[in-house]
Amino acid sequence: MKIAVLVSGGVDSSVALRLLQEQGHDVTAFYLKIWLEDELAFMGICPWEEDLSYVHQVCAQAGVPLEIVSLQKEYWDHVVTYTIAEVKQGRTPNPDVLCNSRIKFGFFCAYLEREHTGRFDKIASGHYAQVHENNGIFTLCCAPDPIKDQTYFLSYLTQKQLSLLMFPIGHLTKEQVREHARAFDLPNKERKDSQGICFLGKISFREFIAYHCGEQPGNLVEYETGIVVGEHKGFWFYTIGQRQGIGLAGGPWYVVAKEPATNTVFISRSYYDANKDRRQLIVTSCNWITGQQPANRDLALKLRHGPAFHQAQATYRADGSVELILGNRDQGIAPGQFAAFYDGTTCLGSGIISVRQ
Repeated sequence: MKIAVLVSGGVDSSVALRLLQEQGHDVTAFYLKIWLEDELAFMGICPWEEDLSYVHQVCAQAGVPLEIVSLQKEYWDHVVTYTIAEVKQGRTPNPDVLCNSRIKFGFFCAYLEREHTGRFDKIASGHYAQVHENNGIFTLCCAPDPIKDQTYFLSYLTQKQLSLLMFPIGHLTKEQVREHARAFDLPNKERKDSQGICFLGKISFREFIAYHCGEQPGNLVEYETGIVVGEHKGFWFYTIGQRQGIGLAGGPWYVVAKEPATNTVFISRSYYDANKDRRQLIVTSCNWITGQQPANRDLALKLRHGPAFHQAQATYRADGSVELILGNRDQGIAPGQFAAFYDGTTCLGSGIISVRQ
């Protein structure tokens, strides 16, 4: 097959590229230029120079052609503006979910259709996930490595998008990928994994928010008493359930709620008390990967990337939203987060948390 492989300069996508080449596929590497020029100028750094350097080295070693595609405007219009708007409303966005659905497997797919019509059979990336096909229906399934599994970030993909994709390392653990990298003697075989949000690289999310939203002093208010106990620099720096970064003695303190209209952050030292039983939520804007809402009401749920699942009872509402009651409470439920639905190891799709009851 002729395969377009998305490469980032990291170990995972590099191993994916070499595995496909080893299997006899005709591969072309594509690097998406999505970094933010203004942020880089402001910070005085270019953290992606190293990424692109590794991409060139990996492709040269393998003798694979490389094409650099600029999707900066699309990134700004469809991911960055969403992130800023959500933060300013006091919500908790996940730009990486939209990065995959709108950019990597959205606008990039459109680019291939426009500029390389009919040339490629599949698109591959270094994600830890698996695609299975049965009678023309494509499903997204978890990777065997529960820590690295990335189905949460891919849960907003459509059936059409999934039909085009393959994840060559999805059946491997991280250590197995490292072993392949050493066997291929890749230039980046010992390179550390990136930890930041996709479009920020080494720039922290707090720095990004400060650049776009600035700082504005506001009150830290004890939730139970209404007493002002401190000051913060803007509600947009906080998310529900946050413990770190509050900076007050006598804790631990947790963020309980935010009031954007008054720039108030409510905090509590008794966040885990029995009377604060956070286990109900409503999810809207749902994307079901097969195109069909599941009949099953007993679902597994991820509220964030990581190995932890919740068991939940689902009520499907006439407006397309889903009301969920968790088997165990979760103190980090926040409007704006994505909630991903699972049936066993199959990711059914996801939606956006609208209300926490």
